[in-house]
Amino acid sequence: MTGGHGTEADKRQAWRFGRLAETAGAWLLRLKGYRIVARGFRVPVGEIDIIARRGRTLAFVEVKARADDGAPEALTRRQRRRITRAAEAFLKARPAYRGLDLRFDLMVVGRRSPPRHLANAWRADD
Repeated sequence: MTGGHGTEADKRQAWRFGRLAETAGAWLLRLKGYRIVARGFRVPVGEIDIIARRGRTLAFVEVKARADDGAPEALTRRQRRRITRAAEAFLKARPAYRGLDLRFDLMVVGRRSPPRHLANAWRADD
């Protein structure tokens, strides 16, 4: 079944690549001194790929896997809002993190290039 968006095998391969990209992103963050607080945090209002802490900074990280290793397209306003709402839900569920400095980052992972971490890719009020 194609449904106009590729075969089931293509979808599985894309999903696997996305998971590998998240793992590569998490390792890069660890190498930079971050502690991974959560991965794949999902709530009805949104999802966050990686939540990481370094010192007083809590980073909500969106991972974008790219087949062509090129620059990522900007996140849409809707995507940013969903991630922001998921971050709010995370902080409500885990009040111990509320006093930290919050940041929204982007991690770009290409098939043939190392992950790129773009800190402060956007603000919650964008």
